[in-house]
Amino acid sequence: MPTLDPCPIRLLLVDAHAIPRAGLRLLLESRPELRVVEEATDRSTVLSVATQTQPDVILLGLSPGEPGGAQLLSDLGTAVSHAWVLVLTSEPNPQFHQQAIRLGARGVVHTEQSPETLFQAIAKVHAGEVWLDPALVAALLDELAPHNKSARQDPEGAKIATLSVREREVVALIGEGLRNKEIAQRLVISEQTVRHHLTAIFAKLRVSDRLELVIYAYRHSLATLPS
Repeated sequence: MPTLDPCPIRLLLVDAHAIPRAGLRLLLESRPELRVVEEATDRSTVLSVATQTQPDVILLGLSPGEPGGAQLLSDLGTAVSHAWVLVLTSEPNPQFHQQAIRLGARGVVHTEQSPETLFQAIAKVHAGEVWLDPALVAALLDELAPHNKSARQDPEGAKIATLSVREREVVALIGEGLRNKEIAQRLVISEQTVRHHLTAIFAKLRVSDRLELVIYAYRHSLATLPS
C-alpha cells in the first residue's frame, strides 16, 4: 500500500459527464500526492463547492461553445483566488486554449495527452507556474511573430532596451507564472509597485495583457519556457 503524501494536492473535479469524471477520479486517486476533495456536475454550484472545500487546483472540463464556460472561467478567477484552474478539453484549436488562458486558466491539457502529462501539469500549476502545451506556444509564437526579418531586429531590440533591470526581473517572474503578490514577495517590493512596473512594461513592449507578455518574453528570451 503506497504511503500517502502528508500534504497532497487537493483537487476539485468539474465535469457534467459522469463516466469520464469517474474515470478521471480513479486515475487521479491512484497517485498518493493527489487527493480529490469533491466533484461538481452542475456548473452553477462550482463557486460554492470551491469555497467550501478550498481545493488547491480545479480541474475544469470545458468544450468550445459550452454555455457559460467563458463566464465560469472568469468568475472562478475572481471569486476563487485560493485555487488555480486547469482546463481539460478535447478541443485541439490553439485559439480555444489561448482564450482559456486569457480568461484565467493557469493551463490547458488536451484529453488525448498521456496521464503523465496531466500529472505534470497539475504539479506545475499547483507550484504557481503556467502550463502551456508546446503546440500552443508554437502557434502563439507564429501568431505574434513579425512578418519579416528586419522587423524582428531593430524595433523589438529597441523596445527591450528601454526596460529597466527591475522591469526585466518582473517580466522573468511573470514568465514563471507568478502572481503580483508572489512577485512582490520575491522582489521585496509592494504589490502596488509591481502593478506600476507592469503598466510601464505593457507600454514599453506594446503588449495588452499578461498572456501576450508571457509569449513575448518566451520569444525574446526574457523568460524561460516551461518544460
